[in-house]
Amino acid sequence: MPAAKAGLTPEQISAIDAAHLWHPYSTIGAESVAPVVAVGARGAWLTLVRDGKPIEALDAMSSWWTAIHGHGHPVLDAALSAQLGVMNHVMFGGLTHEPAARLAQLLVDITPAGLETVFFSDSGSVSVEVAVKMALQYWRSRGRPGKHRLMTWRGGYHGDTFTPMSVCDPDGGMHSLWADILARQVFAPQVPRDYDPGYSAAFEEQLARHAAELAAVIVEPVVQGAGGMRFHDPRYLRDLRDICRRHEVLLIFDEIATGFGRTGELFAADHAGVSPDIMCVGKALTGGYLTLAATLCTTGIAHTISSGEAGALMHGPTFMANALACAVSVASVEVLLGQDWRSRVAEIGAGLAAGLEPARALPGVSDVRVCGAIGVIECERPVDLAVATPAALDHGVWLRPFRNLVYAMPPYICTPAEISQITSAMVQVARLVG
Repeated sequence: MPAAKAGLTPEQISAIDAAHLWHPYSTIGAESVAPVVAVGARGAWLTLVRDGKPIEALDAMSSWWTAIHGHGHPVLDAALSAQLGVMNHVMFGGLTHEPAARLAQLLVDITPAGLETVFFSDSGSVSVEVAVKMALQYWRSRGRPGKHRLMTWRGGYHGDTFTPMSVCDPDGGMHSLWADILARQVFAPQVPRDYDPGYSAAFEEQLARHAAELAAVIVEPVVQGAGGMRFHDPRYLRDLRDICRRHEVLLIFDEIATGFGRTGELFAADHAGVSPDIMCVGKALTGGYLTLAATLCTTGIAHTISSGEAGALMHGPTFMANALACAVSVASVEVLLGQDWRSRVAEIGAGLAAGLEPARALPGVSDVRVCGAIGVIECERPVDLAVATPAALDHGVWLRPFRNLVYAMPPYICTPAEISQITSAMVQVARLVG
């Protein structure tokens, strides 16, 4: 029986967990499926304890979309170890350091043109908070404080802190509990999958009615992630860019889930060839090693805020630009850029499409869709985790369905055989829960 490095047995871990730990989106004492104990991770595989025995399972989720190179990558391990021997963390107020400088320059070089100022934060949700604060403070600095609301399309997800929650789906989303106390934002209808110029025209009409009070439009480009794993035509992004420019509204792209190659382009904005005014990145930024996110903006926005009444962007996380996180992020991005990642993502996408095709014929399945290295089976009713989790583990795959979606966002290192194993598990889960 393997024991965790802390010296606890899996049974002890489970007991302490049941007594004291609160997991994401879970109810204390009423989990439909008890958390599985993880005791190792290497490459695309997790070592889990099931029925008292160690098993190997493919991490089809990239550990919530972060571990694009898999686990324990030697280059990332070495970068983290080297930085640990130099400096683990210093406050970023009044100090700077090489890992932050290198990562900032790298992000400026690879993100859409014009994004030249980088603000580091601890998580994706906080990076969205910072993006919104940038937009609001920009307009205040221009003497237009009335521009304080946000606009988005329905079906989105931008994080679990309060400002991001206010631009998540207001009705069917996980944050409807807070609808009566969240800031009131402007919501356009759900963006269609296929391109419809009429949708963009209606979006502009709605935006124009609120332009005097709108600070920014915020969307997830090409893929709406945790809001429903829905995809849309990149041409909508070009329309948004033009619409926002015409009506003096800033444009924010939330690339936390889509950045670093997941959709088949380095950033989802690249599908449309447009640049937002502000962009958020996170998740895969560190390769799944540590928590770090970044909010990038144009020089014009940064200078306007800096010359305003406050004289500074009023935000400052304690662990901002953590040296360890920045160092491993540089290594992760360099590993990505140093390989033919585009072909790898295309190969994974082709494998997902082929392997998920049989699910289309299953009763209870309403849609099957693939974008880059994202594969989704949409079911007609909610997925029961008590059925789905063990069924996937029976196939040697770790899946974490949500709502009515069985999906995968696997590491880019997965082989064709591993992708086939993942899709087989997904189809079997859909068959059982359909």
